[in-house]
Amino acid sequence: MPALFISDLHLSEERPAANERFIDFLEGKARSAQALYILGDLFEYWIGDDDLGAPFNAVMAGMLRALSQQGVALYLMHGNRDFLMGERFCAATGATLLRDPSVHDIHGVKTLLVHGDTLCTDDHDYQAWRRTARSPEWQREFLARPRAERRRLILGLREKSKAVIEAKPADIMDVNAAAVADALRLHGAERLVHGHTHRPGQHRVEVDGRVRGRWVLPDWYGAGGYLEIGAGEPRLVKFKQ
Repeated sequence: MPALFISDLHLSEERPAANERFIDFLEGKARSAQALYILGDLFEYWIGDDDLGAPFNAVMAGMLRALSQQGVALYLMHGNRDFLMGERFCAATGATLLRDPSVHDIHGVKTLLVHGDTLCTDDHDYQAWRRTARSPEWQREFLARPRAERRRLILGLREKSKAVIEAKPADIMDVNAAAVADALRLHGAERLVHGHTHRPGQHRVEVDGRVRGRWVLPDWYGAGGYLEIGAGEPRLVKFKQ
């Protein structure tokens, strides 16, 4: 049975078409998988696990729970939008929370899994923000605020982020080639799977004279899709618009 990989779904109440595609995927293709790996940004934003009872969040968590109860191993990694998801969300869905980076043996191939933002090392401003937002101190202070205030702050950050991204050169928001090679070398991996950049595709990476594979997952702002890894060659599937 294959392992499936998705990322950058950015689910929210404002994007019903993406939500429907995700539900169809969970009730269809995903049920035939050995494992489903969600490599970050499942949600457009996540203000904390105490918001799990909100109707939209509860529905999506319930759909994931139904999949894991079918015997599909469910793995979840933080993205840059939903890094406040924690053990309560995992308990509600039956998911295992992965560290970023993580290394898994996928059908006999040592595979490095990351969200992808740590590889975008040329974007210095973003990397500084990431270090701040991932610190225990920042997260404790943020999660101590009332939910309504957290939501207002997150929505404000989203709007600011859109303006910043529009002003940045596109190349600094892609992965850095040296960072990719260093990550593969450090973990001794033959394959890298990541999302974040919204630039789906397959790439050959030469590390110390050996060619490794890098697979970039599609985002679901467009049609969406997934990576399927079974006994043969990995297969990147993009949904039709």
